[in-house]
Amino acid sequence: MLTILGFAMIATFLVLIMMKKMSPIAALVLIPALFCVFVGKGAKLGDYVIDGVTSLAPTAAMLMFAIVYFGVMIDVGLFDPVVRGILKFAKADPMRIVVGTAILAAIVSLDGDGSTTFMITVSAMYPLYKRLKMSLVVMTGVAAMANGVMNTLPWGGPTARAATALKLDASDIFVPMIPALAVGLLGVFVLSYVLGKRERKRLGMLTLNEVLVEEKVEETETVLVGAGSGASGPGAFGTDKVTGGSGSGTDADAEDEAGDAERFQVLDPNRATLRPKLYWFNALLTLTLLTAMIMEWLPIPVLFLIGAALALTVNFPHIPDQKARLAAHADNVLNVSGMVFAAAVFTGVLQGTGMVDHMARWMVDVIPEGMGPHMALVTGILSLPLTYFMSNDGFYFGVLPVLAEAGAAHGVTPLEMARASLVGQPLHMSSPLVPAVYVLVGMAKVEFGDHTKFVVKWAALTCLIILGAGILFGII
Repeated sequence: MLTILGFAMIATFLVLIMMKKMSPIAALVLIPALFCVFVGKGAKLGDYVIDGVTSLAPTAAMLMFAIVYFGVMIDVGLFDPVVRGILKFAKADPMRIVVGTAILAAIVSLDGDGSTTFMITVSAMYPLYKRLKMSLVVMTGVAAMANGVMNTLPWGGPTARAATALKLDASDIFVPMIPALAVGLLGVFVLSYVLGKRERKRLGMLTLNEVLVEEKVEETETVLVGAGSGASGPGAFGTDKVTGGSGSGTDADAEDEAGDAERFQVLDPNRATLRPKLYWFNALLTLTLLTAMIMEWLPIPVLFLIGAALALTVNFPHIPDQKARLAAHADNVLNVSGMVFAAAVFTGVLQGTGMVDHMARWMVDVIPEGMGPHMALVTGILSLPLTYFMSNDGFYFGVLPVLAEAGAAHGVTPLEMARASLVGQPLHMSSPLVPAVYVLVGMAKVEFGDHTKFVVKWAALTCLIILGAGILFGII
């Protein structure tokens, strides 16, 4: 009976959030509470929840302060030179533009928020793709895959969910996975190079000046046609500036360059939150923070708590400014941390009532005996379709605990299972259940079906590269 109720609880949860009848937070709380009553252990619901919240508090703290930290770093301009540098590197070479798209998406993904990553990446690269008539699905596909690999960062979501569901430390899951994820990210860069070469072959290669001149000529022709015959006189449109004639000389050229530079700004260069005098402090602080995380000098929640406090205090010494920055990022913080605490109800009931144990025993009986010792590999392969056709909440809170229990019966550690569960993220980021992907295709003016048709095969290949690297390095 507990086996049936356990699967029924998971199925109910998945159906409701996939059909968008309930928000993930509401479903994580109300569905398990209802099934706890069905099982006859409603009186112990409070104990299950308190135990879950106590164990998940460090994970919630990590997510909260990591979002604040990287949000502040974007506000103060830490990543602005990176964006400008990538645009300068890309010029008008299709191959460089596609590789630059992957690099930019990977760097901006450090803030752990897919929507922010896609907004900045598309804003920076879309004008170049349009001017060169490049394939926009290449841009959306490369950005989604790069973000999918980087989404496995402890504050990105999946790692925190896996740690939450299996009651593990996020750093124990993530740090050993770094080599395999690095290979996966390298695979995305190689793929972007190949796709870029294909675009270069299709379109040829121009310099940025040639592209801008062509665009200005088109704008001039539009104005002339719209203005009628009276516009053709010498006082009409300044064609000397477009064709490189002698009209305004070097002053006009300088004005053109300044105007072009402004058109390639992604983030407002005059925003009040910029702190150019503190750039190197912020860069050093971020480098130190990431080094400390990899070296495990302190628990990750403590590192980001200290880092966020330092970033706010140094960059915004006045309390009203600090409050304004916290308020600006409060939406992301509340959504993510709220999800973690809501998950305490789901995982607490699933484990406290014994449902997960009964389901695991059933799965152990169903899975062929020969596959038992390879449950981590099975989990890695299953993560591709499961994280694509269901949300991360459904997979990590509903399916992973059951797979982990089944693996434990064959001597596979929860850490191996948690690491294997991260493999499907490059494909997951293009799932129709991921809100951020609609930001991506919407801003890029790409049909979701076209994006899906293009990206699925490449994203699946990236997932398999990560899985293969994990097995090769003995991580999974």
